[in-house]
Amino acid sequence: MKIEENYFGLVDDKTVFTYSMSNNNGIKAVLTNYGATLVNLYIPCKNKKIDVVLGYDNLENYMINPKFFGATIGPNCNRISKGEISLGNKQYNLEQNDNENNLHSGEKGFHNVIWDVSINEDENYVEFYHYNLDEEQGFPGNSKIKVKYKLTEKNELVISYEGLSDKDTIMNLTNHTYFNLSGHSNKDATNQELWLKSKYFTPVKDSKSIPTGEIKSVKDTPMDFTTTKKIKSQINEKYGQLEFCGGYDHNFIIDKEKEGIEKIAKLSDENTNITMEVYSDTPGVQFYTGNFISGGPVGKENIVYEDRCGVCLETQFFPNSINIKNFKSPILKAGDKYESMTIYKFVY
Repeated sequence: MKIEENYFGLVDDKTVFTYSMSNNNGIKAVLTNYGATLVNLYIPCKNKKIDVVLGYDNLENYMINPKFFGATIGPNCNRISKGEISLGNKQYNLEQNDNENNLHSGEKGFHNVIWDVSINEDENYVEFYHYNLDEEQGFPGNSKIKVKYKLTEKNELVISYEGLSDKDTIMNLTNHTYFNLSGHSNKDATNQELWLKSKYFTPVKDSKSIPTGEIKSVKDTPMDFTTTKKIKSQINEKYGQLEFCGGYDHNFIIDKEKEGIEKIAKLSDENTNITMEVYSDTPGVQFYTGNFISGGPVGKENIVYEDRCGVCLETQFFPNSINIKNFKSPILKAGDKYESMTIYKFVY
């Protein structure tokens, strides 16, 4: 399939492009090398195509992008308490950009990088490359990073990550797309139904959203998505965890049956009859209901996005896992290879 490259803008004399790839079933994904970002994802629906991801029509708004729409997040996604980590008997102090915490690696994170690009039309993928300098975001190590987006004839958007560092470091990459299977212009994503392969979650201490270290059962709580239900069904209950975060913004622990890729979530919309199945090899997934979307730049097609008009399923290591001993470690040893994969498969 032909992959179209189009001019998107200039940043410091560097050219930014969009890349459009389609499959034979009518799905189309549009990416940009600014932030290795997913800009559009069109799914056939009732004799038309609808864009099911939130985003912007211009590069300038992606350079602001306070909600990280569609971006690749790294070297570390989610939060690190007080921006403090210790590696190799050395203390590193990261940018505190969210309630005294480091969120999504700070302002110099991968979401604000202009990536190099390779296109493979025979296999229908776009691969982004970045060489990250030692302590560029505060993390140790010169790192080589790859993020590949592949669109298959099985209606899968496959996102593959690779990383290699010359020092022990943290490597915990994710994609921060906000989905609304009714279309990005729909005002309420909580009408969608969700199933999660997760019997446990990691509760947070307070509104700063740092986990306590406890592994807590979802049973008999609003956090239970082991049986499919509408997201809105319990989101406004008087439950401390939901009140801390203004809704769902929690790490759910995947009930791993094996190493490698497995189905971890399913999101469905009754208006469009579109279902998205999520497959991943990560130990956790951050389920976020877009509780604080409003107030950012105007979205695509001049849509003013409001709170809870998109939801995220961010596959990852647990938040602050570098500082909590009973969480699986996100440390990548020098010379070892980081590899991870997440698949979003669409049924319609």
